[in-house]
Amino acid sequence: MLMKIRNRQKGFTLIELLIVVAIIGIIAALLIPNFLDALQKAKQKRTVADMRNTGTAMFSWLTDQLGAAAAGATVTEVTMEDYTTLDREEVLEVLVPQYLQSVPEKDGWKHDYVYYLKTGTSVLDRTVMAIFSSGRNTGDPAGAYEVGPFEPTDYDQDIVWADGFFVRWPEKPGAGAATAP
Repeated sequence: MLMKIRNRQKGFTLIELLIVVAIIGIIAALLIPNFLDALQKAKQKRTVADMRNTGTAMFSWLTDQLGAAAAGATVTEVTMEDYTTLDREEVLEVLVPQYLQSVPEKDGWKHDYVYYLKTGTSVLDRTVMAIFSSGRNTGDPAGAYEVGPFEPTDYDQDIVWADGFFVRWPEKPGAGAATAP
């Protein structure tokens, strides 16, 4: 009798193993969506940070080249057709190494950034330069963008930086000020 009890205590029963597997499955079901959302949020934040750094460098270069004034904060809409597309090599040529160590090639979702500069730029122009990221989805600029935030969990939204401020950026609408972050 004593031998049967000792032999039985050496392993787990099938029920015990199924309960452990079920608990691990429940924990995974709760954590995986949060983990995936955190990954998307990190990509979005990286994209915003890269655009801010590159945009600041572009604005510094423009200020040095043209003596441009600060960006007009009264702009309520930015139309992408007002700009000329630049390729990354042209941006690298003017910004590296004086204004920036490197120009990011891809956004957080591994899509190319689109850089814009208005040709024939004047100090008085309100639309001078822009950087565009399509977010998680791929696509071209939608044309005109009204200044304002979008729901930060909508990773398909375009992120647009133009003329010294973010035109479209991830933030809970109404949570912050009416200006860019």
